[in-house]
Amino acid sequence: MLYLYHIFVLNVCLNLLSKNTLISTTMQQKNNTVAIIIIASLFFIFGFVTWINGALIPFMKTINELTESQSYLVATASYISFVVMALPASYILGKIGYKKGMSLGLIIMAIGALVFIPAAEARTYWVFLAGIFIQGIGMTILQTAANPYITILGPIESGAKRIAIMGIANKTAGALGSLIFGALLLSGIDETKSKLAGASLEEKNVQLDTMADSVFMPYVIMAGVLFLLGILIRKAPLPHVEASEEEQTVEGKTAKTSIFQFPNLWLGVIALFVYVGAEVIAGDTIIAYGISLGFTGEEAKYFTTYTLLAMVATYALGVFLIPKYVKQKTALIASAVLGIVFSFCILNTTGYTSVLFVAALGIANALVWPAIWPLTLDGLGKFTKTGSALLIMAISGGAIIPPLYGRIVDANKHEMVTNGIQEAEAIATASNESYWILIPCYAIILFFAIWGHKIKNWKV
Repeated sequence: MLYLYHIFVLNVCLNLLSKNTLISTTMQQKNNTVAIIIIASLFFIFGFVTWINGALIPFMKTINELTESQSYLVATASYISFVVMALPASYILGKIGYKKGMSLGLIIMAIGALVFIPAAEARTYWVFLAGIFIQGIGMTILQTAANPYITILGPIESGAKRIAIMGIANKTAGALGSLIFGALLLSGIDETKSKLAGASLEEKNVQLDTMADSVFMPYVIMAGVLFLLGILIRKAPLPHVEASEEEQTVEGKTAKTSIFQFPNLWLGVIALFVYVGAEVIAGDTIIAYGISLGFTGEEAKYFTTYTLLAMVATYALGVFLIPKYVKQKTALIASAVLGIVFSFCILNTTGYTSVLFVAALGIANALVWPAIWPLTLDGLGKFTKTGSALLIMAISGGAIIPPLYGRIVDANKHEMVTNGIQEAEAIATASNESYWILIPCYAIILFFAIWGHKIKNWKV
């Protein structure tokens, strides 16, 4: 519209209009900056909540005396909610909007945190899992609102840059949460295990009850903070944004009428599914993997932080490079290739070197999420909210792939023990060899990066 005015109004009006446009643009940029800061704070929150799973898994395994595969149900309970709630969350957001949806998500997360109190009292695994699942429901609503919001807050070409900023907030919080909860839950875990080995049933129950009670205060504080933020977000100055109603069309063809007509969307969902599984394996198994290799709980509690700090550093690099120097597609290709290379390195090394290669997966993972979202949502138009809900459902990869890794570890360990290998050596070898599951995940991401995102019609 401004260009029409340039043609039809006098020079005096042109000068006034130019000044008004500058003021309007400055105000819009300021509003967007404030919105980005607020949304980044939300990413910080669910990053903190999500990445404490790395400490919770060995903690739950000890207090509830679980197998490897059973302990990874912590990840399942957290991420399966994205399947159950993604489409309902999309419907809820359609009714109440992004801001109220974010507020609702925070309050539900607070309720989930409170469930940990009776869970600790009863030391019952399924109650812990219920609390984690409820928190997952809140995070689903929060993410279903926050991810498309930040994607369409500015130009689609810089979508990966904005999401990378969110990633910095998310993973910094994750590193902080992992350190805090690692210190709270894993300090003294080796001493507790040694005491349990020779304890009577009554003594064992006392020890485990005392250990379970250590989650009480952290989760009370977490619930209070989440409730407060849920109320404050309702007052936050977030601008109203909506995706363009016009989707891209092929010349000579009618506009699309269904999400099933977008192959790039479904391929993006698959790519995100395997990516989240790979990301959760890198962050949530590394502590247990380190312990299996003979590191103490005190030493291993820092390992998830290694992974997350690697992601934060790469996110920062992405903010600088995308889209000015590196295209989103190129970043995604490089990430997938690095994931494959690091996975082979894990399989062919041992000890601390192998742990460092698991942590290095953070470098490979950092720019995958920021790149998949805009590449998948580009051109969806009025189907953007539904497409976003499907992408949120793909987070369920974190519920399925890590427990599958745990099952493979259990199966390999059992076979080795049957063949006469000592249990400690068997669990270390099985944990290492089972990381092969990452290779097909990164191969699928590589396919999407090179070809999948460009397939806009089923007939190509």
